[in-house]
Amino acid sequence: MGVCDAIRQNAPVGKPNAMSAPHLPKVAGIDPLIPVSTQTAAPPPDVSAVPGAFLQDRLAGWVSDLTTLHELTESLAGTCALDGALHELLSAGAALVGARRGLLVLEPGDGGGPSRTVGLGLTHAELGHIETVPRGATAYGRFLDGLPDTGGPQASPDILGDPSLDTHSREVALRIGYAASYAQPLTTPAGRLGVAVWLYDEPAEPLERQRHLVGLYGRYAAQHLARLLELERARADTAVIREELLPSRLPHTPGVRLAARHRSAPGGGGDWYDALPLPDDALGLAVGSVHGSGPSALAAMGRLRAGLRAYAVLEGEDPVAVLSDLELLVRLTEPAGSATALYAYCEPGHRTVVLAGAGHAPPLVTGDLRTEFVETSLSAPLGMLSCWEAPSAEFSPLPGETVLLYTDGLLRRTGGTTDRAFARLHAAAAGVPKALRLDPGAVADHVLRTVLPEGRGRDADAEDVAVLAVRFD
Repeated sequence: MGVCDAIRQNAPVGKPNAMSAPHLPKVAGIDPLIPVSTQTAAPPPDVSAVPGAFLQDRLAGWVSDLTTLHELTESLAGTCALDGALHELLSAGAALVGARRGLLVLEPGDGGGPSRTVGLGLTHAELGHIETVPRGATAYGRFLDGLPDTGGPQASPDILGDPSLDTHSREVALRIGYAASYAQPLTTPAGRLGVAVWLYDEPAEPLERQRHLVGLYGRYAAQHLARLLELERARADTAVIREELLPSRLPHTPGVRLAARHRSAPGGGGDWYDALPLPDDALGLAVGSVHGSGPSALAAMGRLRAGLRAYAVLEGEDPVAVLSDLELLVRLTEPAGSATALYAYCEPGHRTVVLAGAGHAPPLVTGDLRTEFVETSLSAPLGMLSCWEAPSAEFSPLPGETVLLYTDGLLRRTGGTTDRAFARLHAAAAGVPKALRLDPGAVADHVLRTVLPEGRGRDADAEDVAVLAVRFD
């Protein structure tokens, strides 16, 4: 079950039959963005006390309110990222209270973060102006500061007509052009999360029915935000652990320059890279990927990388022996898991590279004269066979060429077939401008930007990507 599916289990179910309802009249010059009933959200009156037509109108309004609330909460439940949920909440709340602009301040009361401010219909400059208003001068600021008697919704129907308004607050309201506000705190039984504030262009305040609906919506939204906040914190913790498991710096070895890039998956994956100095100015280079995601994949990644480093120190000149030992380690310590790995023994002084791969994509050599994949033998991933062994391959990079070692996530994030992914990677490496080829980091950055342009491979199912670039002088 994915994150979205788990969250949607808490969404309202059993959508009532939709019934048409008239648009709200203007509220101080503001038209509502979503038509909702002009009736109250209270239960229908006693049948014996009112005429049948009036009762039918009340029932229609009640069902219309429930339908609107269901649609908005269902849309919110479809958001699986914290930022998306914040924007959805702010927009839906504006429709419920009949406003066009607003801001939402996420500031968990436990101090664990993250803290964010998002706006609706406000530029970054306007948000900045609002944030210059002292917190004690606003109802929502006092709520965020945890002051007593500020836990409920706060309406400011005529900000400019308030004689107690300080000069700076008045200047900001006039500059941005709002005359009234309505603040809805976002809380759960565990504590405060933040507050949503909607702004009116003219003196106004929500109807009682609107307050009731936005209050119901806000309670559900706060629970949804709390779940997403917990996931966000877990991902942040996972990212910290992942960075600690990867090399803090790459070795300096005469004859080569190294650069590494790592893009984390939203769910946390197990892709890694490594480079360690060996005797006689040799280098051991490795990339690998552990199947799965989350903390278990990170733990397996750490064990696999540590094991490979040990085997590389003991018998690094023989990549086949290193991966054979690693295969045994995987079968003994990760009996239900599998992983891919590529290990290369590099002698920069002789410009020779001997490598072996276990179910891993071949390296790519790129330079002024050629861009081609290194020919390696096909082999199974680690943990798939009772005894792993495959022949090694040897090649000699030319001066000025860069060898790219990468994980399979780079190919799979393209969203195309394997052949197209390899073709895209080859074209990206071949198209590196000559001025960038002097720097292995610039080469890696260009390849990543080309293969994975902004927005590509950022969905919830995207995988880790690790790239190790080695330029030979």
